[in-house]
Amino acid sequence: MSATSRPPRGSEQDGVEYWFLSPEEFRRKIAEDAFVEYEEVYNDRFYGTLKSEVERIWSKGHVIIFDVDVKGGISLKKYFGDRALSVFIQAPSVEELRRRLVARGTDTPEAIEERVQKAAGEMTYAPKFDVILINDDLRTALAEAEGLVNKFLSK
Repeated sequence: MSATSRPPRGSEQDGVEYWFLSPEEFRRKIAEDAFVEYEEVYNDRFYGTLKSEVERIWSKGHVIIFDVDVKGGISLKKYFGDRALSVFIQAPSVEELRRRLVARGTDTPEAIEERVQKAAGEMTYAPKFDVILINDDLRTALAEAEGLVNKFLSK
């Protein structure tokens, strides 16, 4: 489970969808070197993976699948090297991403526009990932993602 300094959306709960931290708490944990990776995605909006979460999951013998922004993905790939598979998942187009965010109904129009602009810039990082997966159809993309992970784990 990732940590974030953004406020919960809708019915999200601390310790369920994310560890919700204040920006000050997040900065304190950065100073304590508590993250495997982190990024200030927007002003005072941090996202990161706590080392304690990685250790907790590994101690149970489980595989970790990270869902992070592009810079976090690049950082994780550098940290784990060939022990990690990096997959860039993208919408078919920026216009489709905007439509999906509007349909979700959880963000303000300003937040949607900010996310769309950021996503357009993030698409330039796609070649730095091991695989680019286009999420045109959710069921197909999920099956492709499962196949990629299974193939990687069987090495």
